Amino acid sequence: MKISINRLKEYLPFDQSPEEIADLLTASGLEVEGISTYESIKGGLKGVVIGEVIHCEPHPNADKLSLTRVDVGERILPIVCGAPNVAKGQKVPVAIVGATLYPTDGEPFAIKKAKIRGEVSEGMICAEDELGLGSSHEGILVLDTDLPNGTPLGSLIESSETAVLEIGLTPNRADAASHLGVARDLKALLRKELVVPDVSDFAVDRECPAFAVSVADTTDCPRYAGLTIRGVKVVPSPLWLQNYLRAIDLEPINVIVDVTNFILHDLGQPLHAFDADAITGNEIQVKRLPKGTKFTTLEGKERILTGEELMICDSKGGLCMAGVLGGKDSGVTDDTQTIFLESACFGADVIRRGAQHHGIKTDASFRFERGTDPNMPVFALKRAAMLIRELAGGEISSAIVDHYPAPATYLSVPVAYRHVDRLIGEVIDRKEIKTILESLDIRVEEETSEGFLARVPPYRVDVTREADVIEEILRIYGFDAIPLKDNYQSEYLAEHPEKDGNKLQYRISETLAGMGYSEIITNSLSSAAYSSEANFLDVEKDVVILNKLSEELGVLRQSLLYTGLEVLAHNINRRQKDLKVFEFGSVYSKIEKGYAEGKRLSLFLTGNSIRENWMHASEPAGFPELYAVVEALLAKLNIPLPDVQLVECAPYTFGLTLRVNQQELGDIGLLETAVTRQAGVKQEVYFAELDWDRLVKLAKKQERYREISKFPEVRRDLSLVIDQQVSFEELRQLAIKAGGKLLKRINVFDVYTGDKVAPNQKAYALSFYLQDDQQTLTDKLIDKTMHKLMTAFEKNAGALIRK
Repeated sequence: MKISINRLKEYLPFDQSPEEIADLLTASGLEVEGISTYESIKGGLKGVVIGEVIHCEPHPNADKLSLTRVDVGERILPIVCGAPNVAKGQKVPVAIVGATLYPTDGEPFAIKKAKIRGEVSEGMICAEDELGLGSSHEGILVLDTDLPNGTPLGSLIESSETAVLEIGLTPNRADAASHLGVARDLKALLRKELVVPDVSDFAVDRECPAFAVSVADTTDCPRYAGLTIRGVKVVPSPLWLQNYLRAIDLEPINVIVDVTNFILHDLGQPLHAFDADAITGNEIQVKRLPKGTKFTTLEGKERILTGEELMICDSKGGLCMAGVLGGKDSGVTDDTQTIFLESACFGADVIRRGAQHHGIKTDASFRFERGTDPNMPVFALKRAAMLIRELAGGEISSAIVDHYPAPATYLSVPVAYRHVDRLIGEVIDRKEIKTILESLDIRVEEETSEGFLARVPPYRVDVTREADVIEEILRIYGFDAIPLKDNYQSEYLAEHPEKDGNKLQYRISETLAGMGYSEIITNSLSSAAYSSEANFLDVEKDVVILNKLSEELGVLRQSLLYTGLEVLAHNINRRQKDLKVFEFGSVYSKIEKGYAEGKRLSLFLTGNSIRENWMHASEPAGFPELYAVVEALLAKLNIPLPDVQLVECAPYTFGLTLRVNQQELGDIGLLETAVTRQAGVKQEVYFAELDWDRLVKLAKKQERYREISKFPEVRRDLSLVIDQQVSFEELRQLAIKAGGKLLKRINVFDVYTGDKVAPNQKAYALSFYLQDDQQTLTDKLIDKTMHKLMTAFEKNAGALIRK
């Protein structure tokens, strides 16, 4: 939201600089994100003065140039001029040496002393476009003025300059979404009085029959007011109004529309002007239209109504989507002569639903969605009508129709001084509290030594509780005014978990980068064809985009698989076949009660892990390499090694499901050829997709230091013959239970299948690493541990131990 400092000063005269005002507002909760300067004429014509041509003759060395001498007050400048219309006796704009010009087209340029075809030139006689005043470049601008030579051109040509504050308005501060709203806060901060526009002179010029108003639902439209103005001329706005709008990044349209925009940004009250001659019948109806009704909005787009939108209608049909956007057929045009001016208060919920469904965001809906002042519509209507009459002519031809069956009242909020003292942390003088609240238009009534009754105006939709009133006191009193103490205590401390998902993600990204993996970021939008063709994804769970840009970007992805494969295909097609990539990204699915979103970590490995060189032949990437990376990541997060279960279904040719504490972490395996070819990849791809949200929850605080054992590690090997169906994971789990704390690591260093074992059997060679942190292991203890291991393998895995 942009706020003009010049307009604020009209509400509240002050001497503080824009930077000081920005600091005050930011400290009180209206965060100023930036300060810029608006100039109606770029550069403000600085360095350009009025001069008089006292001598003019042809340039001796150029046919199309003239040598002039120009009186600029204190001195006479020699200037070479190329304009065909320059002549002695003219009053002209002169840019003196050092000035910077901002032309209508092109880049700014500085005026320097120069020699042109051998003649000195100490300035420039300017054309209209060179000053940024228009587009004409037919010749120099000849001035009609009696002002003395040397007078700054800005004294003759009206220009406007103002500092502009960019305020990051929080959703709760609907009351501050205008110049008046910001001025109210400054009033309290600076302890000054507001200068509110005077509408006491409002009067009906010639009363004619007015439109009647009927409201079907006073909850969705608690107030609706309007009046008619006849004989208006739809012309461009005066310069002051155009400059006001441009300063806050609005483009002027015509005087009627510009006045409604001015009121909206000035008072925070949206208005809408209808072409009264386009209204059928004598009644304005605020109601809903049937579902499926077609309505064309102001920008010419036909929309299908849901039946929930609040509409402004005449006897024929819809004129305007209330509080959101006007209709094409009833809008003000250049030929409009009579307008019906609407000023209303609409319910926040109905406006929000309508705007969101149709994807419309306007300045009006922005304010109505957050809550507007129900007591402002008539004041704003009078102010706008008086401005339109002044700027566009015409007569106010009807009394104000004001449908306001249940006027809003001040909200009563009991406040106890002990709670004020407790929440603020300091005892503030009771008179100061009363002064602050009354400066915010919050009345203090029924005051006792224990507390008071705060009467909150209707426009403060965010102040509904005792804590809200106390917050108002503190933000105006000043957070910085509360001194820091050595010791603080609180009745309640919120839980702040030490784990930070962003920091953990950064740590894992660094780890993967160190392993040679590159990070990718892909689009969350994907093609519906992937889920429809893949039997491991559920088409019913696709989150379909309503306003999709294309079928290729028509759904939100259920997995990081296909968007990652597209990246692999792109690189492989460009002869980059050895790839290690990872991605942190969100996945989405439709569930019974809405939609679900989760974060995943994906890993892709394809091509060769070792490229061919003079020392080694190329070595293709394999499953163990990717699994080792996953193990390293879990170790980095201080998560124990997972339990694994074999996966023999799509999208994997073979793979594993990883679990820790019965919680599934994700899958890892070799992708099926059919799956990779869907994305155009024609080589083997190893893939892992891990549930990052779950990993963050399981991650434990890293131990910064751990003492290295002083006692040696012992290795013992076993050779086992087991059935083909027995997995290493089963053996590992048996070993962990049997080996106890002494068993630190297990490793497979050989696997054999062949004619020396039965067809349905295999031989494993396992190494076991034993260590005691408290003492040196004895042969007796080692043998005892190994005996436990062998017994467990024989009894529970049917293993034959080769001794």
